[in-house]
Amino acid sequence: MKSIETIATVPKDGKITAQLPLDIPEGEHQLVIVIDEKLLTEETENKEKKAPLKFSAYPVGLVSESLTFRREDLYAND
Repeated sequence: MKSIETIATVPKDGKITAQLPLDIPEGEHQLVIVIDEKLLTEETENKEKKAPLKFSAYPVGLVSESLTFRREDLYAND
């Protein structure tokens, strides 16, 4: 059994088209379609906008004074 979650736009005629993974064999299959009756636009309007997370910098310093991470030091001249 495979589960595929996607978003579909339903036109006035009520017909939708689905693209399945290529590993589903050809033939008749039993499908279950579950429709959330709330539109996605309603959900996004009702959600409160959260402030973005703020992360403070944590100075760790150099691992070793002898280590540099310049391109010239990391890659050969080939």
